[in-house]
Amino acid sequence: MKRPLFAALLILAGALAAPAGADDRPLRERLADRREVSICIWDLVGRNGPIFSAARDQTTRFLKYGIKVNLEPYTDERVMVETLKAGRCDAALMTGMRARLFNQYTGTIDSIGGLPTEEHLRMLLKVLADPRSAPRMTQGNYVVLGVAPAGGAYIFVNDKRINTLGKAAGKKVAVLDYDPVQAEMVGDLGAAPVPTDIVHAPGLFNNGVVDVLAAPLAAYQLMELYKGMKPDGGIINYPLAQITLQLVGHKDRITPELAQITRELFFESYDDFLGRVRRETRVVPEHWFVEIPEDDKREYEVMMREARQELERRGYYSADMLELQKRIRCKLDNTRAECSDIKR
Repeated sequence: MKRPLFAALLILAGALAAPAGADDRPLRERLADRREVSICIWDLVGRNGPIFSAARDQTTRFLKYGIKVNLEPYTDERVMVETLKAGRCDAALMTGMRARLFNQYTGTIDSIGGLPTEEHLRMLLKVLADPRSAPRMTQGNYVVLGVAPAGGAYIFVNDKRINTLGKAAGKKVAVLDYDPVQAEMVGDLGAAPVPTDIVHAPGLFNNGVVDVLAAPLAAYQLMELYKGMKPDGGIINYPLAQITLQLVGHKDRITPELAQITRELFFESYDDFLGRVRRETRVVPEHWFVEIPEDDKREYEVMMREARQELERRGYYSADMLELQKRIRCKLDNTRAECSDIKR
């Protein structure tokens, strides 16, 4: 079964074969720049992993358009990013949090509490796929070629009694080593941050080195997180953010027309992306989910809102993206308390 990351690569490869503009002509008629394309792929397993293997199987599909797609797998996302910076690939598929290093605007999509549901994310990605958003997609020497949903971020715990922020005090929490803000926020809760990366974090949780881990539900099976939850752990049934996968490329290697087509193709495939994510999350048994009271959820909303405002003041989050997210939240539910004031 294909993984939710697969489609991101395939859509880019298809878009690279269609650089003539956003029109209704067949792909072959729109083709104006046949060339070789190098794409770096992050796959935890590497060349034999599910993401890379599926992408490799599909590359022949594009040879008829004269596009040769060279795929390079990376098990370490940090190394892949450095490879992109060094210019050894035209584009790279990475997590939204890592993409913040290249574009603060799209890198803020994954903001804590910014998008409560998949429907919120769908509405936002529709805006980003509009040509009027194109200027926001470029920052410095890089351009964002597409954004895809990867599911909500949930809290996995090795003790289901850790079902409130207060109960996290004194517990060890995995945080990304390249993101010092995470460590600071965890420290403010009275918990102990343990710096790590996406590759090693699951192992730390499964071996009991950390008590708390934030991850998408798809990681339950892929990263065997059930090992870390046995026997008394669980998953707090409240998504803290909507995780994305973002394709970032070199601005000087990809024309604006091509970049726009790619973003539109990403959005057109939103349901396909989401369908793959949902198929993977269905394997999570219901007994692992830990429900929290509605009053606690409202308290979390306030705390996450305050966290977003603080991170905006520090220049960590994009003010414009936070404003867009607020407009979407209020459009879908204008009874929210935040919709009566100007704060994000």
